[in-house]
Amino acid sequence: MPTVFITGANRGIGLEFVRQYAADGWTVVATARDPDSAAELNAIESDVTVRALDLDGDFFQIDWNGLVGTKPIDVFINNAGVMGPTKLDTIEHAAAMVHALAVNTVAPVVLAKAMLPLVAATKGKMVALSSKMGSIADNGSGGFIAYRATKAGLNAAWRSLAIDVRDQGVVAATLHPGWVQTDMGGANAPVTVEDSVAGMRRVIEGLTPERAGGFYNYDGAAIPW
Repeated sequence: MPTVFITGANRGIGLEFVRQYAADGWTVVATARDPDSAAELNAIESDVTVRALDLDGDFFQIDWNGLVGTKPIDVFINNAGVMGPTKLDTIEHAAAMVHALAVNTVAPVVLAKAMLPLVAATKGKMVALSSKMGSIADNGSGGFIAYRATKAGLNAAWRSLAIDVRDQGVVAATLHPGWVQTDMGGANAPVTVEDSVAGMRRVIEGLTPERAGGFYNYDGAAIPW
């Protein structure tokens, strides 16, 4: 069976990705900050391996090769991320923004580079969860400078990654999950986590070399940069 590697899998969208792929018989490698406390993740009865990954710490000290292992990967989904500071008025806010850039923008690319040989072995796909808040064209309301910047940076980095890896048969793209009913999105969000993940799985399944490097909504619609 195919294998999917999912980060930030202990709750919300990441957990639902694990549930849906596992239910369809995929081999799942899932990461969580503290696997021992990820009760819902550990309760999934299927071919699921849980590994520890805490990007909130000093991710430069992470043994990336030890984390990804040696098993070929068909789909890599970078879901882990942080909101960062909602304001940018103090030195403390600025430090928090630097941390958010490390987690949301730099770490996914470092992990993708470590994972590339395993994904290239299957001519698979590399997907990063971004946000429409990272779209400069879509920003008509301002605010959330840190989060917007980290996701815009992720979009730019993943676009370059998609170009760099296409000669190895790998297709990379960024996805917007929608405004989803998670801890971050809140209970009033219009999209359920089940519908969001089901939609993104369809988009991932339909990714072709012609759509590589794009930025897509969970329903498959292209999002402007």
